[in-house]
Amino acid sequence: MSIDAGDRAAVAHFIRVCGSGVVATVGADGEPQAAYVGLTVAPDGAVLFDAPTDSRKVGNIEQRPRVAIAVTGADTTLQIEGRARITWDDERTRLGEEYARHFPDSRALDDGFTLLAVEIDWVRVYDAGVRPARVSESRWDAAS
Repeated sequence: MSIDAGDRAAVAHFIRVCGSGVVATVGADGEPQAAYVGLTVAPDGAVLFDAPTDSRKVGNIEQRPRVAIAVTGADTTLQIEGRARITWDDERTRLGEEYARHFPDSRALDDGFTLLAVEIDWVRVYDAGVRPARVSESRWDAAS
């Protein structure tokens, strides 16, 4: 069964099941930089991942918060675009505990690590498991 790009629950489930993907950020020189990371989704729909605080991706997101994420599982590929943010204080604790439920050995709440949350605003699903292959795209806004 194909995932519809507009189905937030199905997209979240796919990300949780796959559990990892590639996050692309933009460096200070305007060049893309990509990293393979563990991924999950918070109850509010934000995509979560952690990174060392001194990593390129954290520095890039501080300056240029637009990111792209690719998640692949079997015959389906999910492309996401959105705005990433560094979590702080109570939000970091709450979302870090959620992240740790999916990644028990995570260091997301340790000193020297940052937990990031991505608010999705565009999704594309490519499903090669059906013939013909199915593609769906959806713009997400905060209200929908």
